[in-house]
Amino acid sequence: MMRFLTAILALVMLAACGAGASNSAFQPTSLGRSGTSGSTPIQHIVVIVQENRSFNNLFATFPGVTGTTTGWEKVIVNSQSVRKKIKLRKVHLGDETDLNHLYKSFLTAYDGGKMDGFNQIIFQVNGKPEGKLPYEYVNPADVTPYWTMAGDYSIANAMFQTQGSGSFTAHQDLIRGGTELSSTESLIDDPTSPEVWGCDSPAGTKTDLITTSLHYEQDKGKEPCTTDFPNPSYYKTLQDLLDAKSVTWKYYTPPLVKKMPGALWNAFDVIAAVRHGSEWGTNVSWPQTNIFTDITSGTLPAVSWVIPDGMESDHPGYSPDKGPSWVASIVNAIGQSSYWDSSAILVVWDDWGGFYDSVAPPSPDQQGGPGFRVPMISISPYTAYNGSGKSPYISNTVYGFGSIVRFIEDTFNLGRLGTTDGTSNSIDDMFNFSQTPRSFTVIPSKYSRSYFLHQKPSGLPVDTE
Repeated sequence: MMRFLTAILALVMLAACGAGASNSAFQPTSLGRSGTSGSTPIQHIVVIVQENRSFNNLFATFPGVTGTTTGWEKVIVNSQSVRKKIKLRKVHLGDETDLNHLYKSFLTAYDGGKMDGFNQIIFQVNGKPEGKLPYEYVNPADVTPYWTMAGDYSIANAMFQTQGSGSFTAHQDLIRGGTELSSTESLIDDPTSPEVWGCDSPAGTKTDLITTSLHYEQDKGKEPCTTDFPNPSYYKTLQDLLDAKSVTWKYYTPPLVKKMPGALWNAFDVIAAVRHGSEWGTNVSWPQTNIFTDITSGTLPAVSWVIPDGMESDHPGYSPDKGPSWVASIVNAIGQSSYWDSSAILVVWDDWGGFYDSVAPPSPDQQGGPGFRVPMISISPYTAYNGSGKSPYISNTVYGFGSIVRFIEDTFNLGRLGTTDGTSNSIDDMFNFSQTPRSFTVIPSKYSRSYFLHQKPSGLPVDTE
């Protein structure tokens, strides 16, 4: 705890010296474009995907970012709709409820950019307004490893989901930058099946669509497998680009557990060529702890995605404290290996989870986004320093999940998929490839790598929305 308090004091002092943004709100205007292909020291990119947290939910009081402990709700006073300030509750990581975070709830909370409708989201459990439930932020002491990583390296102050939706499409966005099925419609929200998603779904499973006129079509889409999409060859992912350039990749994921809602939040289960091809069980690797084996054996691929077990996912209502240690164990494994000097580790949360955030997304696009802010931390020996030459570096550049895709494409000269990878800023401004590589310092955490290696799979869904 003393180390934690000392670190926070240092961060406060750095913020006072002008590191990053102030805690006052800012308004992003567009995703923009930047970044070009080129040679860098990075030979390994590891994307660690966690679940269901808005930026403000985890970093409301982190020095220098745009965070807040108060929010706005919309209430009726004397028959008039008015905005009312509300104090956010500080809660433990495991205390929070699994809230509604699908497209309709996003629109309700967004309220045309006013960001005051979170209290009016309808709770799926009882059909009543969620009220004060979305207005919470996590006690920093519960997420000390995340704060340590952000404080030692870099945090994105303006990373937005590709769509205002839940995990099904968010995980697709992290492998391709969007869910467009054609020039006129995109996937959104969840498939209808109560079983496993993707090509393992039972016959008759339907998806939801959103058109370029932002018309929502519930259960009007095809089955969630590319063989059933209108034009399967159109729906390319980074797998296509990586394989074409013989760049190695793996998607580390929990084992498939059928008859469980969302039990395998595996984005490549939607991609028929992978699910029914030789890369299933090889490039798509389970259990997720195989990443430790590959680091130790010297076989870490150039590009990795790491999907957690439900108990380690930060999903509200699951384990109260294992997520931060899970992420720290992966970062520590890479940091203490020969891969450190050539790696970029990105920790990102897939969707907003229904929790309050004060910053409205950039101007709406035609695919139901951008969605709300989510956290992203960049850890690398080449993570940029702030203007005073110290940590943390707080990036105010507006990012989307296409920014991560773009960074991967540019690092390995893959070309473009033609989704939001071509319209989003790269995250390359979070790095300084000409600086002397930083040495690695172990991230303290409650649970060790050994704990996760010996833990049995929970079978819990990483998410159910």
